[in-house]
Amino acid sequence: MLAAAYRDIGNHAVRNLPIFNETLSVEAVGFRLHEGRVIGIMVTPWFMNVVIPVPDGASQSFRARDTHLLVRFPAGDIQFTVSEVALVGPIASCSLLSPMFGFEDMATACATAEAALAALMSAADTAASHGRDAPHIRSIDRRHFLQGLLTARRR
Repeated sequence: MLAAAYRDIGNHAVRNLPIFNETLSVEAVGFRLHEGRVIGIMVTPWFMNVVIPVPDGASQSFRARDTHLLVRFPAGDIQFTVSEVALVGPIASCSLLSPMFGFEDMATACATAEAALAALMSAADTAASHGRDAPHIRSIDRRHFLQGLLTARRR
């Protein structure tokens, strides 16, 4: 249902925008249960997002008080933004990539989505499996990662 809603959005609202990658389509990748929530990745011609559909019973409380949702994963805590998708209702999403011009085909985009979901479900601190002398691995702040601040300091 979510994929159908994004196909409709793509066909009617986004297709003519400069962020639309014509070589891609819409696909729901890797949806599964995680601690009582359905989670997966939506791949579209204009973005790749981790998404959590908000259950019907919870939709009123999300609209009334929360625009963000913090979800704990083995890789660390991730902040999601709650928004409304036509024909579906409220969903929580976290942007991974946009625009999607780095992908030449749908198979590569879906493989990337599957790898991202696997990384999200893997423990961030693997130092224990490498012995006591391994460096401590800390959670990655998504904003710093996307801005390239993990490898270089801005002056």
